[in-house]
Amino acid sequence: MILDVAGSIPVGRPNRPRDMDAEASMRDLVSRDDLLLLSCAEMAKADALAIAGGVPGIELMEAAGRAVAAVVARSYPRRPVVALCGPGNNGGDGFVAARYLRKSGWPVRVALLGDRQRLTGDAGAAAKAWDSPVDPLTIHCLEGRPLVIDALFGAGLSRPVAGLAEEAIARIADDGLSVVAIDVPSGLHGDTGRILGRAPIAEHTVTFFRGKPGHYSVEGLGHCGKLSVADIGIPASALVSLAPRLWRNAPALWRARLRRNDREDHKFARGHLTILGGAVATGASRLAALAGRRAGAGLVTIGAPRAAMAIYQAAEPGNLVTEVSDAAAFSTMLADGRRNAILVGPGSGIERRTRESCLAALETGRPVVIDADAITVFADNPNDLFAAIKGPAILTPHEGEFRRLFPDLGGDAGKVERTRKAAAHSGATILLKGPDTVIAAPDGRAVVSVHAPARLATAGAGDVLAGIIGGLVAQGMAPFAAAAAAAWIHGECAYRYARPGLIAEDLVALLPTVLETLLGVN
Repeated sequence: MILDVAGSIPVGRPNRPRDMDAEASMRDLVSRDDLLLLSCAEMAKADALAIAGGVPGIELMEAAGRAVAAVVARSYPRRPVVALCGPGNNGGDGFVAARYLRKSGWPVRVALLGDRQRLTGDAGAAAKAWDSPVDPLTIHCLEGRPLVIDALFGAGLSRPVAGLAEEAIARIADDGLSVVAIDVPSGLHGDTGRILGRAPIAEHTVTFFRGKPGHYSVEGLGHCGKLSVADIGIPASALVSLAPRLWRNAPALWRARLRRNDREDHKFARGHLTILGGAVATGASRLAALAGRRAGAGLVTIGAPRAAMAIYQAAEPGNLVTEVSDAAAFSTMLADGRRNAILVGPGSGIERRTRESCLAALETGRPVVIDADAITVFADNPNDLFAAIKGPAILTPHEGEFRRLFPDLGGDAGKVERTRKAAAHSGATILLKGPDTVIAAPDGRAVVSVHAPARLATAGAGDVLAGIIGGLVAQGMAPFAAAAAAAWIHGECAYRYARPGLIAEDLVALLPTVLETLLGVN
């Protein structure tokens, strides 16, 4: 199936007007279907499509329960098990899992939240096939330290976990019991990734057909443990009807768009990234410049204020330095059409020069990466920034910066939804940073990127990320693909640093190694 994940910007024609929706029409990349993530509503439609296509619902439930039992059997030595079942289809999956484990000789009990006689549909059929007693759900079901199959509530739970279920989850935590969760740990919302009341911390979570956004939220990463995605008989053709637009970030989405070396290359063919430097935090733009060059940009120029020129000129010799004392000078600098990518923000300063230079950059219609100070400087009037976006733009806020730019996008919405709405409202690709970084394009495409260790929490790491994005865009990579690639590459550099003490400079040094692997260079 061909999916619109990435596109490219022609290098060397930076003044040509470019439709912001041009990426959406690209048909030059085959996406990996297994990286797709489905919302709760999309997963319900996938179930319905399978059933409409002739797969009985009870067969889907049997396959789901069987998959859970298989994960338990291969992951743990034989031991007492209790399946905590809820009143819906998630509980039906639990009954099936218990039955298959019992057939394999495991000592299994079932504890039900609710009345067995009131279960209907496929869940009722699954409960009827369990030919052993069913205990009422109480904390006493957890005595003896059993392995717990959590089949209480599914991904679409709409209210906080309370009552007997909450008491059971609290007891699981107090006793440190091993948990295998079905679909999601009960209480974790599949779309938003938020915890509704309380949720157990699972060692394994088994979900079906495709993962969900909630699995890859900060809370999901902390509660799901090892995630297994089981095939339960829903045909892959269902994805054509669903047309989902959310992926888990991985090289398969954008590797083909990375620029390879060409024997006829010259430095301008590889793009010219221009960065607005500041007078005080000079290290930020220098780190971004180094990262842009390591990411492959042919040239990188820092526009520096007169007071800091000597600092920039005495630093890395490969960084070009030009005096830019105000926005007028920056605009004059950008009159050179070969400067085909622009980065404003790292160390630029929260001041008028940064604000006006950012607007001058956007006026060119060329790709602009807006980071750090260039985001904060618009906190009081974000619509001035959004109105100025005339071409490809990438905003890279952390949560605090995001709230200042998009104060109305909070509440109970999940990170994916908030980022998508921000991208649609601003007209820019949004990279919302965090352990669960979300990247969204204005047309609704989005990726969730969790390829990032905690060691990235170090000063300057964000400047390196901005520089990588700028370097990729300078080479012709489209904003959405460049942001997704940069986020993954940034995390991979941190993973490659095999000892404590990672600092931002180490990330830059590791870029060639990571790119060498991605490009298959011998």
